[in-house]
Amino acid sequence: MFAPLRFDGKVVLITGAGGGLGREYALAFAERGAFVVVNDLGGDIKGGGKSSTAADKVVAEIKAKGGTAVANYDSVENGEKLVQTALDTFGRIGIVSPPLHCFMADLINRVHLRGSFLVTRAAWDHMKKQKFGRIIMTSSAAGIYGNFGQANYSTAKLGLLGFSNTLAIEGQKYNIYCNTIAPTAGSRLTQTVMAQDLLDFFKVEYVSPLVLWLCHEQCEENGSLFEVGGGWIAKLRWERTQGAILRHQNQSMSPEAVRDHWDKICNFQNATKPASAMNQLLEVLSAVDIDTGLAGNPTSAVASTELGIPLSAVGQKLAEVEFSYSNMQTILYALGVGMSTKEPDHLKFLYEGDSEFSCLPTFGVIPSQSVLAHGGLSTIKGLNIDYTRVSMCSRKLTSRGMIADVLDKGSGMVVLVDAHTYNGQELVCYNQFTLFLVGMGGFGKKTSDKAKVAPCCRQAPLCLFQAALYRLSGDFNPLHIDPSFAALGGYKTPILHGLCSFGFAARHVLKHYANNDVSKFKSIKVRFVKPVLPGQTLQTEMWKEGSRIHLQCRIKETGDVVLTSAYVDLQDITDAAPLDRLPETRGLQSDLVFAEIGHRIKDFGPELVRKVNAVFQWEITQGGRTAAQWTINLKSGTGSLQKGPYSGKPDVTFTLSDEDFMKVVQGKLDPQKAFFAGKLKAKGNIMLSQKLETILKDYAKF
Repeated sequence: MFAPLRFDGKVVLITGAGGGLGREYALAFAERGAFVVVNDLGGDIKGGGKSSTAADKVVAEIKAKGGTAVANYDSVENGEKLVQTALDTFGRIGIVSPPLHCFMADLINRVHLRGSFLVTRAAWDHMKKQKFGRIIMTSSAAGIYGNFGQANYSTAKLGLLGFSNTLAIEGQKYNIYCNTIAPTAGSRLTQTVMAQDLLDFFKVEYVSPLVLWLCHEQCEENGSLFEVGGGWIAKLRWERTQGAILRHQNQSMSPEAVRDHWDKICNFQNATKPASAMNQLLEVLSAVDIDTGLAGNPTSAVASTELGIPLSAVGQKLAEVEFSYSNMQTILYALGVGMSTKEPDHLKFLYEGDSEFSCLPTFGVIPSQSVLAHGGLSTIKGLNIDYTRVSMCSRKLTSRGMIADVLDKGSGMVVLVDAHTYNGQELVCYNQFTLFLVGMGGFGKKTSDKAKVAPCCRQAPLCLFQAALYRLSGDFNPLHIDPSFAALGGYKTPILHGLCSFGFAARHVLKHYANNDVSKFKSIKVRFVKPVLPGQTLQTEMWKEGSRIHLQCRIKETGDVVLTSAYVDLQDITDAAPLDRLPETRGLQSDLVFAEIGHRIKDFGPELVRKVNAVFQWEITQGGRTAAQWTINLKSGTGSLQKGPYSGKPDVTFTLSDEDFMKVVQGKLDPQKAFFAGKLKAKGNIMLSQKLETILKDYAKF
């Protein structure tokens, strides 16, 4: 049972709170512990007159129920006076609901749009200082859809939505959230046009629960629009057709082309849903700019219109790019991916005077990125991608890039870019970059033999300035340092560079399987699936198959996998490992799975004990001999995992090889087939084995 939402100590300013929706909000907030500023000018429904009666009555109601409230009778055009009442009485302000009332034509924009602006502006700096604020704008169906005879009212109400959306973006980094509602409710303004049964159906108390939730500190909704009324709530969003491109190379654009493509322009099948101004711009650029740069004759250009980028781009070479670097760049990169002077064997990556001074193998992504910068990838017509590259003197590398292939992923297109980096004539490293371009799919090519396909713990806390440090290696995208820019992309804070977490993972493998010997590092392949935030803990999970180290990374605090389908190929790897190494370095892949099962039991032990109620013993073999024993006790207490045999009699004992265990967990080997083939031996109450799915099902993705 969840605890009821409370607003104890929160200060709420509600304009137009003398009646209707405003009064209902005031009573509801006060009932749940908030201090309420009840603002009402006391005018009539035509906007005339002024009286303190309306606000005073609501304050009296609140106080009679044991709540705390103060009245304010100023016009919303004097927004600072409203906010000052809150500050003088309660010392702060946290929640604002700007104008609700409808006035006649000459006052509409002054009250609804400008009044909302003035009240919000007066409260804004106070909210920023206290790092908390909730703002609710009240639009209407007339603003969203338009309505006969209400042009001025509709204009003001839709203007509020635009105002609200921008406040949501600007306020997010200060924990100020702004949302918009379009309520349908009975009030003194609608009682003359609504029948009584409709007024009863659209009671104002059916709107306030949404407002209270949106204002609560637990709610993280921001920049959204909701319709609400009669106990029904719905969220609205913009939708856009796939559209049609009417401007092509060496061709003019005409009204006739618009007419001829009108059905396609208006077809909402497979519609997209742009979520931000930047998203909208990128999709338009992806759809238009790339297509207008098609190479070749007009016929081939028209035939390739649907691709967003022509298949003829495959094989095109990118401009050759030189990259200059010194010892400082390699040291800075090592610091950026978490190397530290606290570790003695890190010194050879951080001190140019060390007798074994080395460059981390993954530094190869830095010069290779140059082919994606303005000197490289953007030389292909239409790929309007602009990165900033680093140029520092000492040693020079040359990177040569080529479009390897383009693939259709339905909602977008994948561009594979091969980059070869040379020191003179010597190939130093090879990288393959994968770019995903939104909204450019639909041309049918799903697979490629050019893609480098990957087959199927160590923890490192990321300091808060990790992204700021890593960007000095050359990736200056403001997404990783500017909160405002990150907010445009839909992130609450700047995120870590994907190639930074990539570097962390690579050095974990290098440390535990190659003793930081860079000469044993051969190649690496990863896929990024979720962003990482500076300050989180990156956990690299690894297991070995021959000389290939499979790995994935997750965020310790959330459990989210952020890097997957990854491997590192090393040279001259043996199965021998010091006894003080972590379990995964002793060659048993199953150790990783049992470690994860241990984490799950720690988090969900009581629930698992209730569902399973059994003890399982595992005997893992390698080379025909028992290599490890594990006991999963889900029969008593909060459950436990221990290495070694069970002290009593287990309910079921399983014996199988380490390799077959991993195949079962990954779903590559059916347990029943393994049993009948003699690969899996079981004794005891075998029927209990069906409950193992509860424990193992989450690890099939390994």
